[in-house]
Amino acid sequence: MTNRAEHVIEVEKLTKRYGDLLAVDDISFNVGKSEVFALLGPNGAGKTTTVEIIDTIRTPTSGKVSLLGMDVTKKKHDIVPRIGVLPQGFNSFDKITVRETLQYYSRLFHRRNTDVDGLIELVNLKDKTKEQYKNLSGGLQQRLGIAIALVNDPEVVFLDEPTTGLDPRARREVWDVLLGLKKKGTTVFLTTHYMEEAELLADTVAIISKGKIIAKGSPAELIENNANHLVLTLQSADEKAFEIVREMGFEPVHDYHNDIKVRVENTDDIRKMLNAIKEAGASFHGLDVRKPNLEEVFLKLTGEALREGPAAGRGAE
Repeated sequence: MTNRAEHVIEVEKLTKRYGDLLAVDDISFNVGKSEVFALLGPNGAGKTTTVEIIDTIRTPTSGKVSLLGMDVTKKKHDIVPRIGVLPQGFNSFDKITVRETLQYYSRLFHRRNTDVDGLIELVNLKDKTKEQYKNLSGGLQQRLGIAIALVNDPEVVFLDEPTTGLDPRARREVWDVLLGLKKKGTTVFLTTHYMEEAELLADTVAIISKGKIIAKGSPAELIENNANHLVLTLQSADEKAFEIVREMGFEPVHDYHNDIKVRVENTDDIRKMLNAIKEAGASFHGLDVRKPNLEEVFLKLTGEALREGPAAGRGAE
């Protein structure tokens, strides 16, 4: 377990109100040195508000937040040079190149010895150094944004929804960059509503819903503690198979691929189900059995589905 002395972020009873809107509701957690901490939840849950209080952009209504051993409401001038931030909707200057962009931000942070080539290599942009920002794809722009967040060699880097709006390939390219930061030992505070992202990258995940932290632990711990069952998928199963499973007392559901998903407690349930389907002459084209993932844990705990895109009431984010 991380000792208090190793905590780079300490959040205690943090609350943030916007008029009558309670965006963050009395939350507490710590982030250890060199870990990847993912604050996970749907749009409007309070993720961005929380991270913007921690990285000194917003002020809390009440509670205490310490970053690198300093009160974020009193020591902003000392904190800012030691952290990096990639905000939501990052943008840079259209007509300057990748290299020029990093050189510009290095001067902005008064960093004369920034290893621009090292940053370019870290985010895999070596073949794009002379490309103007406007000509980069969304994924490449996000990778450049991460490099910008690292120009001051920060002890903690905050990445707010770094892969939102990217296609699957670009998202995985950004994940590769973040895994590189993890190997390097940089403390990363990541906000996301992508369960796969949190499961792949994070040492610790905190799930936030309607402004409250409702669960916290490693991805494996959250799954083990909140979803001790198996999920059986019957691929391209017919309606007869669906009815048989339901008549046996299970609760099958159709997914978007016209497969049947069934929650089961043990492998004996699966065997009985498959035998009954076979004896009845029903059909399916394949099957898959796996443990649940973080998305199922989130659905169980909150009753909410994760979603992309702008949320109503953006101030609550």
